Amino acid sequence: MRVLTRTLVSAATAAGIAAGSLAAAGTATAAPAPAQQRAVSAEAVSVLAVNNLGLSRAQAREWQRLMLKYGFNPGKVDGLLGTQSWKASQGYLNHLGFRAGKEDGILGPNTIAALQRYLNDRGGYGLVVDGIAGPRTKAAFRDHMCGC
Repeated sequence: MRVLTRTLVSAATAAGIAAGSLAAAGTATAAPAPAQQRAVSAEAVSVLAVNNLGLSRAQAREWQRLMLKYGFNPGKVDGLLGTQSWKASQGYLNHLGFRAGKEDGILGPNTIAALQRYLNDRGGYGLVVDGIAGPRTKAAFRDHMCGC
């Protein structure tokens, strides 16, 4: 009788534990999903950005004055090459035949490649025209704008 009682109690205990685990599983909360980050396009970021491509503010002002001289409006001549300055630069580079592409003020690979063509043509810098504003492109732009 005792063996039968122990067996029944053991079986009932095991069933209770299993049932409790299953019952608790239904009320358990899952870990919250990771917060989704909104992707921001490079265009949205670069439209607002100032990028002097290594130029000092004085050199950037000279570049802006050059744009004005040839009839392209860089906006305020403040030594900060932002959207309006790059839009003027794209117009200038396109006018000269260096193929900057769309005049949208976004400093992208087409604009950089056009600037590289311009620097090679006007200064003989021997830059690889790859649309990447690397250290050689920035150094050539600085050199070109200092009039050295």
